[in-house]
Amino acid sequence: MYQMDFQKPRHVHFIGIGGISMSGLAEILIDEGFEVSGSDSQRSELTEHLEAAGARIYYGQRAANIEDGVDVVVYTAAVHPDNPEYAEACRRNLPMLSRAQLLGQMMKNYRYAMGIAGTHGKTTTTSMVTEILLAAGEDPTVTVGGILSAIGGNIRVGASKLFVTEACEYTNSFLSLEPNMEAILNIEEDHLDFFKDIDDIRRSFRAYAEKLPADGLLVIGSAIDRWEEIAGNLPCRVATFGNRPEDTYRARQISHDAYARASFEVLENGQSLGMVTLGVPGEHNVNNALAAIALCRALSVDMDAIRRGLGGFTGADRRFEKKGEIGGVTIVDDYAHHPREIAATLAAARECPHRKLWCVFQPHTYTRTKAFLDEFAQALSAADEVVLADIYAARETDTLGISSADIAGRIEKIGTPVHYFRSFDEIETFLLENCVHGDLLITMGAGDIVKVGERLLGK
Repeated sequence: MYQMDFQKPRHVHFIGIGGISMSGLAEILIDEGFEVSGSDSQRSELTEHLEAAGARIYYGQRAANIEDGVDVVVYTAAVHPDNPEYAEACRRNLPMLSRAQLLGQMMKNYRYAMGIAGTHGKTTTTSMVTEILLAAGEDPTVTVGGILSAIGGNIRVGASKLFVTEACEYTNSFLSLEPNMEAILNIEEDHLDFFKDIDDIRRSFRAYAEKLPADGLLVIGSAIDRWEEIAGNLPCRVATFGNRPEDTYRARQISHDAYARASFEVLENGQSLGMVTLGVPGEHNVNNALAAIALCRALSVDMDAIRRGLGGFTGADRRFEKKGEIGGVTIVDDYAHHPREIAATLAAARECPHRKLWCVFQPHTYTRTKAFLDEFAQALSAADEVVLADIYAARETDTLGISSADIAGRIEKIGTPVHYFRSFDEIETFLLENCVHGDLLITMGAGDIVKVGERLLGK
């Protein structure tokens, strides 16, 4: 594999530079003095930001974008060998790195390289860690899979030896990373277009844990089924978080305010560290906070900074993000696209003041929809009314004969009112006619369903 020499900046070309992670890596290289070019399908705030920073961006992907002078090409998991730029790079015999391989090589340059993994909660926990470190006066480099207001985007280039990143299991990309501190928040079935089953997923998380050196740290949730199989017989230190008396970090005396934001006492090895109040709603965020606390305590961050960081974190972009109000209807957007995430988000929403809770859900990928039809129906039925959009295909084509109508049928059997529309225009018209003052409306999914709420608000 090609090894990047960060002391000798070269010309790097990114295929798909506008992605949330790729754009962040590109910005880090620009800051390090590299010449950066890249391509994407369309202009965005992220590509315009990179252009302003000095990158050369091509819109549309074609072989001619691989210009003379390119030294190495970086690509994402969504790029296939028939991509014209990928094929041209191969024809020229140029060195190539996946996004995860480049990220892994970057991590080697830091004394403390932290990778936060799990089926759910990676962006939120990475954001919590970032807020805590900033509150403590640290200067970390951060890549996060969402827009975090505290760093003005999805990337922060710091001057210290601290690196914080999400570690995604899809296509085993996290096995290319080089962390010496890890968190594994949870392990559940997902990405079944790549993984065979839950056992296959667990093997990958075990392999990720095995990457830690002897002086490293694994922070792992004890609610994970048979978590000892993931964390057992490792050379590094292991800290657990959860609600068992023997967990390294746990919460007690949990209470919630009117907006479902938790306050709780933190216990470290059974000893009280005092109370913490979160700025984000939901019971699931107590566990995310415990993982963040465990990682930061390993860096000797004091509890005052932890309290300030967690209290000041009000959510990353598209994580229970309040978009605005119209006609007395509160509109929130959330990235949840897995049944467990949906259940957690709706549980938090039910604690917020509302007359009726509406969930406008856009399923993400055909394989995930097929794998979790019954689970989606059960989770979505926690809303008072469900509105379904068509499946967001992402990287897939429809070869399974699955549609949102299959979820709708199952929700009907449960008894929750459900409405399925094929276009956003139809959804918006329906909502304008049926939502009333005091209602809480959540647009939900990993695709572009956020546009529905934004258009209702006139954004």
